[in-house]
Amino acid sequence: MSDQVLDTAVSPEVLAIQQKHLRRQKLNRASTYVIAILISLWIIIPIYFIFSMAFTTQEAVRAYPKSVLPIIPFSLDTMRFFMNSEGIIPGLINSIIVAVITLLLSTVIAAPAGYAISRYIFPGRNFFRLSILAVRAFPIVVLSIPLAVLFIQTGIFDSIYSLALMHTALALPTTILVIGSVFASIPYELEEAAMVFGCTPWQAFRHVVLPLVLPGIAASAVFTFVLSWNEVFAASILTLQNRTLPAQILFSLSNSSEAYQFAGGFFMLIPALIFMFFIRRYLFNMWGQVTK
Repeated sequence: MSDQVLDTAVSPEVLAIQQKHLRRQKLNRASTYVIAILISLWIIIPIYFIFSMAFTTQEAVRAYPKSVLPIIPFSLDTMRFFMNSEGIIPGLINSIIVAVITLLLSTVIAAPAGYAISRYIFPGRNFFRLSILAVRAFPIVVLSIPLAVLFIQTGIFDSIYSLALMHTALALPTTILVIGSVFASIPYELEEAAMVFGCTPWQAFRHVVLPLVLPGIAASAVFTFVLSWNEVFAASILTLQNRTLPAQILFSLSNSSEAYQFAGGFFMLIPALIFMFFIRRYLFNMWGQVTK
């Protein structure tokens, strides 16, 4: 009887099915790797090309057909030319100030809002979360034009502080959801245990929850900084003399050389590249909370 079972288990038909299944698994895995490599190349090649053009001589940038490092000489000539161009240093300073103000305002407002959404259950909670996200769906022009009129009437038009308020309004919805997902990943039982041992709710939050969520809040702050750093439409409408770096680059783009364009493109890429390394795992956490 056992011999018959063994013969049946290793029959040619079963072996053929198993081999076919293994081949299909290998093919699916190979296809996944190929697609992942193609997507990676689609993203990395343009970034590397911009990097090569930004860190070479202006003659190499103007040459055709263009080559990339290490074939072309490595040089800081193009970046020096870009940094010495008119309006770049003031625009860089304005961008940093606006981004830092936006970061601080968004974090101060989004942290308690995210904590409330993740910890408290109240009627309309899910609708409230969707409403926060729906605000981000409004086109920037819908907000920028009325705000430009309001800022002119109140005397704060063409100010980096008014632009920071605009960027805060744009960043808040996503920042609240990201910070809320970070709080949701911390079990509430930890706070309850701290209060059982004599902590007040504030002490439990400060000594137990806050150290655990600080990396997530920092990642959210980096996201807010990058969003403000890259925003160009509202900056172009709400500023004339006090332009941020993206608005200044956009204003000069039509009359600029290739060296200016490549160096400006790479300069604008730097915060986004840093952002990807800091916040990617917290975005995955947020996706997990949304799909639960």
